[in-house]
Amino acid sequence: RRLNSSRWSSSCIQSGCTTKIMSRKVSRLWAVLLFLVMAWSTWNATDYFPRNLHPTVNTPEISFLASLHGFLMKHAEISWKVSVDSPGIAVHGEGIDRSPGSIPTSPPTLNIYVYEMPAKFTTDLLWLFHNSLDQTVNLTSNGSPVHRLIQQHSVDFWLFSDLMTREDKRLLKTFRRVSHQEQADVYYVPFFTTIPFFLLSRVQSRTLYREAVKWITRQAAWQRSGGRDHVLAVHHPWSMKSHRRFLKSAIWLLSDLDSSGNWYKEGEVSLEKDVIMPYVANVDACDDNCLATSKPSRKTLLFFQGRIVRGSAGKVRSRLAAVLRDEKERIVFQEGFSGAEGKATAQHGMRSSVFCLSPAGDTPSSARLFDAIVSGCIPVVVSDELELPFEGILDYRQVALFVPAARAAQKGWLVAHLRNKTPQDVAAMQQRLAQYGRHFRYGTPAQPLGPEDLTWRMVAGKLQSVRLHIRRSQRLVEGALGTCNCQCTRANSTATRL
Repeated sequence: RRLNSSRWSSSCIQSGCTTKIMSRKVSRLWAVLLFLVMAWSTWNATDYFPRNLHPTVNTPEISFLASLHGFLMKHAEISWKVSVDSPGIAVHGEGIDRSPGSIPTSPPTLNIYVYEMPAKFTTDLLWLFHNSLDQTVNLTSNGSPVHRLIQQHSVDFWLFSDLMTREDKRLLKTFRRVSHQEQADVYYVPFFTTIPFFLLSRVQSRTLYREAVKWITRQAAWQRSGGRDHVLAVHHPWSMKSHRRFLKSAIWLLSDLDSSGNWYKEGEVSLEKDVIMPYVANVDACDDNCLATSKPSRKTLLFFQGRIVRGSAGKVRSRLAAVLRDEKERIVFQEGFSGAEGKATAQHGMRSSVFCLSPAGDTPSSARLFDAIVSGCIPVVVSDELELPFEGILDYRQVALFVPAARAAQKGWLVAHLRNKTPQDVAAMQQRLAQYGRHFRYGTPAQPLGPEDLTWRMVAGKLQSVRLHIRRSQRLVEGALGTCNCQCTRANSTATRL
């Protein structure tokens, strides 16, 4: 055998086997290098491809672009059928505060029917944004980048993505998606109202809005209830503005109520029927490790970066700029700018500050409030007419300061007010703020006690009122008084009190 082996080796060398072996090694090396280059490219393309391809309970994907890409790839041929009609299971989260006033751990289960709308109202619009991302960096009339505004108001995507998840794969058990309309407590309308406003022409968007209204109001369930048990996201105040009066009886998911009357007409919105939802944060969330390491470096007392000249409710910003201009010690009040550099500057400023100023913008609300919360910076809210998300569940006084606009505009008052806060008070608010951050981080999969979860809890809390109005309207006889409404409104006084 040794002789035969020796003869084979000798023969192989003479016949060029060594060259073949070397050739194979070189090929393998090239293959490894090619794999490493492809892997690096995939990892580096974070704007378009998710790093977290298989998110877990502890590591949800919180990037809108990554989650959108993953959703579209997974649901290229989207299935509307419900895979499992299992009963909802109450959430029993670990570490939840069970003190008086804390969030209930076992909310009632909400049965949701998701309409199977034509693709032009749903996934076609998601693809439109996805495929035109490079062309959507143009600015709106007030200087805001279009693609950032769509992401900032993308609450409809996060809800839809979670609703389309298989029942046995979804983490949220506060609701279940049902396959038969007669099983439903509420009906979800998956129309992405913000994207057409920004990415279609005025004629195209109005046509699509008109067709959507016609499709929705022709549904048998809508006609039975007058739309009172239907849920529709109209989070951007400009979206669907000329057509939403036809859907005003539905439960709207809003960024605020804007009592000035500039964006919503009288009778369209109210706290009784609608749900306020947080903006999607513009900055990256500061996780537990980030909060711990940034705490010693928070040397700035008060930070603000944003557009100073605003209309309507936002006129308060100019007055704040005037009174804070001479406050040089530990105060940062500067004009904002768009793009990656602007985001990085704002993110660094918030993570380096104890308090973050959140004045009203074009509407009483501002995404800056939620940027501050997820950055661990105590919000100082100067917006007299602001309505807050999930206030039936959360107590914002635990984590934020609310200052009257007239007081804040007095020279020296605001800075003195902040400096009077004791280190113990500040530390207590920062500690509670670290726990509150989870309520404002959208993600895939949606997390228990996250914004998606709290949205459905708020909707569930409106069911008795919804059923009251539906049944009352159905039994009223001819000649009876119409549905009784009690709506208290007054003009937005944030700017007028100065």
